Amino acid sequence: MNGNDWFFENLEVLEREEAPLSAEERVRAATKPLLSWFRKNARVLPWREDPTPYHVWISEIMLQQTRVEAVKDYYRRFLEALPDIPSLAEVPEERLLKLWEGLGYYNRARNLKKAAKEAVACYGGNLPASYKELLLLPGIGSYTAGAIASIAYGIPEPAVDGNVLRVVSRLLADRGDILKQSVKRQMEELLREIMPKDAAGAFNQALMELGALVCVPNGAPHCQECPVKGLCLARREDLTGQIPVKTPKKARVIEERTVFAVRKGEQVLLHKRPEKGLLAGLYELPGENQYLGREEALCWLGVEEEMVEFIEPLPDAKHIFSHVEWRMKGYYILLKEGAETEAGFFTDRGELQENYALPGAFRAYAKYLFQS
Repeated sequence: MNGNDWFFENLEVLEREEAPLSAEERVRAATKPLLSWFRKNARVLPWREDPTPYHVWISEIMLQQTRVEAVKDYYRRFLEALPDIPSLAEVPEERLLKLWEGLGYYNRARNLKKAAKEAVACYGGNLPASYKELLLLPGIGSYTAGAIASIAYGIPEPAVDGNVLRVVSRLLADRGDILKQSVKRQMEELLREIMPKDAAGAFNQALMELGALVCVPNGAPHCQECPVKGLCLARREDLTGQIPVKTPKKARVIEERTVFAVRKGEQVLLHKRPEKGLLAGLYELPGENQYLGREEALCWLGVEEEMVEFIEPLPDAKHIFSHVEWRMKGYYILLKEGAETEAGFFTDRGELQENYALPGAFRAYAKYLFQS
């Protein structure tokens, strides 16, 4: 153990002999051990291999509301298809959404394209090397702007996400509600003041990484593995189970749905959702916002009994959105040639696989469309 390591391991004892550290002093003191820990423990991730502004941007948008392991393959496929901002600006929306299929929160993808078009029109096909100008692009908030600015451009701007809010709140034993924008802004201001100007990107990533691997979101933090445990007031005061403070979420709205997996030969039935609201403008398996019996289902589809080869109920399923939970019953329906319905449009099964993005909410029933 070198002298610096000993100092930070024993800071709790040393601090009792002196006046307590201010919040700024405490976070500043954490910088060196945090950066040292990050150099030794940072995960090997594809977007860290070549952290260009475009790569950082795409990865950060994908990582919102999505696990790191799930993002890796999407990231590689996305860059193979759309290697730069001009190609993203020009991609047809259907192709873009198909590349995004399964990641959810599809407005993230639509905003990527909008921002890419602005980058082509205003910045020569590049992202601006300015935190304030990055904030003007669609879909880029303070966190994403800070990540791009610091990691890709070395600009000393904070990137405060849930991991960072948790780490710094515990470090300071701060009982502010981390879901409030005022608390987030205060933390951004604090970090902006103390972050190392020559290692801004590494500093932001170190905080994120510590929150992902050590000061974890679910379950007890791994305090013995933490490089700044000697500085952490929540650990010292046994408050890690109470901090960070979050406003309890409202209970999700429960919606009952009937979903139809309908085939006619090699064709399948799809429906396009309204341009506003949940899953706006996306394709879906047609359905109704209530439970339907067998006869009601055929009536809703507008299909005569004699045009039905067979109909069978499918296992119940559910899908959880941020504020809504769908509880679904399903039917698999095979129609005879010549059958018609106004509940949607027919497309080839191959077209569905190649060109239409089907939200994950329908995954439990979509698989029946491809059985022989």
